[in-house]
Amino acid sequence: MLMPKRVKYRKQMRGRMRGKDARGSEIHFGEYGLQAMEPGWITQRQIEAARRAIVRALKRRGKVWIRVFPDKPVTQRAAETRMGKGKGSVDHWVAVVRPGRILFELAGAPPDIAREALRLAGHKLPIKVQMRVSRTADVGGAMEG
Repeated sequence: MLMPKRVKYRKQMRGRMRGKDARGSEIHFGEYGLQAMEPGWITQRQIEAARRAIVRALKRRGKVWIRVFPDKPVTQRAAETRMGKGKGSVDHWVAVVRPGRILFELAGAPPDIAREALRLAGHKLPIKVQMRVSRTADVGGAMEG
């Protein structure tokens, strides 16, 4: 699972996800990308499930890049615990995603297989996503993303 090796502070506050993502909103590595359309937290398990869906759909063709990393700790109190006694311990890690962020990129696959792989990955994620095609991708036929 994805998680940081070390962090400066063990626990973080929740924060807020206002506005669009300025960085990470362009396709840099691959030909196709999966772009977030709404804000949300994506857990390490959801990222891994989406990655596996893409890899399975590609069947050893192409290359996949994960463009998000879960570096935010989410704490959870033990079940049926009384209030007080401080903040809970770290339960899992999430990546904070804002609209416009490219989550996954892939290259070296035919357009129809790439579209299907990203569609399957999108079903594993808790937010709305859309497929994007890079300007340099050679696509047979018009493909709006």
